[in-house]
Amino acid sequence: MNYFIEGLQGSGKSTLVEKLSKKYPVCTVFREGDYSPIELAWCAYLTKDKFDEILEKYNSISALINEKTHIEGNHRIICYTQIITDVPGFHKDLENYEIYNGHLSSNEFKRIIFERYKNWNDDNMISECALFQNIVEDMILYMEASDEQIMAFYRELAGIIGNKPLHIFYLKTENIEENIGVIRKERSDDNGNEMWFPLMMKYFDESPFAKNRKISGEEELYKHFSHRQELEIRICRELFPDKVTILESKAYSDKIFEKY
Repeated sequence: MNYFIEGLQGSGKSTLVEKLSKKYPVCTVFREGDYSPIELAWCAYLTKDKFDEILEKYNSISALINEKTHIEGNHRIICYTQIITDVPGFHKDLENYEIYNGHLSSNEFKRIIFERYKNWNDDNMISECALFQNIVEDMILYMEASDEQIMAFYRELAGIIGNKPLHIFYLKTENIEENIGVIRKERSDDNGNEMWFPLMMKYFDESPFAKNRKISGEEELYKHFSHRQELEIRICRELFPDKVTILESKAYSDKIFEKY
């Protein structure tokens, strides 16, 4: 079996991943930023030629780069956020080679995701945020795709992976602002300065979705999260009806896992 842990930021996905990993120690856990056969969040996706250019440009840390690089055909995937370095501009540079944040056309974006899911033959995986979060965020905020366009995308994806052994645990958040408030505090420095939320706000405010609608700020971000959650749950129920369990965020019983 393969388990997909999904839900909004702050819904408790990491906690659920830990619970499942203890229940199923045979499973390999894939978190955001890890090399995964299906997800590319926080990873640079480059051709071999471009990878060679990066190695030459950052020759002083080439050993670190190679250590965090995985080969897929003519492409190289660098888990660059796992590379600890003070080389100026390195992380900002590698960010430009992610498939998200509007870096690709919608057709190329779709081709890469579908191709990797078609090639996925692994079992016993626990994947955090691999199926919805980054894909749906990008399609809404950067491609400005409609709900029906996103449903069509996932209808095709369901056709690719529908016969694979998988189960989705979706953590539904009833109070989005409250849950986000918790992780705002958790992801602050020792002096209480918020580290994560200002980046999240910048990501939202500077997206084509927000700019073209002339919206910004916390209230609009929470509206976006609410819409995203409704859409993701709709995808689950309509396209993966026999492969999903909707859990109330941080209020579910561990007994729910006994049948999986």
